[in-house]
Amino acid sequence: MHLRIFSAIVIFTICYFHSYSQQKIKHVILIGVDGMGAYVFKKTHLPVMQSMMKNGSWSLEARSVLPSSSAANWASMNMGAGPELHGFTTWGSKTPDMPSRILDEYGMFPSIAGLLRKSRPLSEIGFIYEWDGIGYLFPKAAVNKDLNCDGDIAITNAVVDYIENKKPDFLFVHLHDVDSVGHNAGHDTPEYYAAVERTDAHIGKILKSIARAGIEDETLVLVTADHGGVKKGHGGTSMEEMQIPWIVIGPGIRKNHKIQESIMTFDTAATIAAVLKLNAPQVWIGRPVTSIFRN
Repeated sequence: MHLRIFSAIVIFTICYFHSYSQQKIKHVILIGVDGMGAYVFKKTHLPVMQSMMKNGSWSLEARSVLPSSSAANWASMNMGAGPELHGFTTWGSKTPDMPSRILDEYGMFPSIAGLLRKSRPLSEIGFIYEWDGIGYLFPKAAVNKDLNCDGDIAITNAVVDYIENKKPDFLFVHLHDVDSVGHNAGHDTPEYYAAVERTDAHIGKILKSIARAGIEDETLVLVTADHGGVKKGHGGTSMEEMQIPWIVIGPGIRKNHKIQESIMTFDTAATIAAVLKLNAPQVWIGRPVTSIFRN
C-alpha cells in the first residue's frame, strides 16, 4: 500500500513538473544554420553553442530527411513530416513536387506557424531568413514578420531588433553563411570552420537580445541545421550530409544532457508544437523529444 502511494506521488510530481516547465515557456526561437553538419563540433571551438550544450539538452546524431538538401528539410523542420507527405522533395522546391497529403486553411501542408495562428490568433510570429527559398515554405498570411535579408550580419541585426521590440511567440531564423562557404570553398575546410565560428558569434548576439528583451526565463531556443555536406555539395546519404546538431535551452530543460533518443528533423516541429501546446495534426509523423525536460 505504501509502495502504491509512493509511486503515485512520484508520477504526479513528474507530470506536474513537466507541465510546469512547459507552462513557463511562452516564446520559441528556432535557429536553423544552413549546411552545418554535426561533425563540426569535433573539429572547431564554438563557445556559444558548446555553452548551450552545457546548459541544455543536445544531440549530434539527429538526422535530416532524404534528400539531404535544403527545401525538403526546411519544410520538414516546420511541417512535422517528411517529403512523402508535405511534398517538397527537391533542393529548391517552391511548390510541392507531389501533392501534399492534406492542406490547411492557408492552402499549404500544416505548419507550426499555421497551427499557432489558428490556436492563438494574436500571436506574434516571424520568419527572418537569408535564402529566398525559405519564403516558399511557410504560410505568409499566418506570420507578422516575413523578412528576407542579404547576409547573416543583416539577418542577425534584424533578429535582434525584432526580438527586443516585438518579443515574438515563435520566430524562425535562417543563417546561410556556412552553406555558402561549403558550396564555394568546400565542407571540412578552414574556410568552412571559420564560417561556423562566425555563425556561433551571431547566435551569441541573438541569445543576448533575448536576455535584453527580458524574456530569457520564458524562452526556448533550439539550434539545428537542414543538412551537412561533403566536398562542395550535399544531397546524398553519407553521415557527413545526414547528421545534424540539435541543441535546446530554456526553462525546465535538462542541463548538460546528451539526448539518447533518435531525432529526425520533423521531430523539431513536433517538439515546438508540444511546448506551445498546439494540437499536432494526425498527418504529422514527428514526435516530441520529451526527454529534454527535467523530471
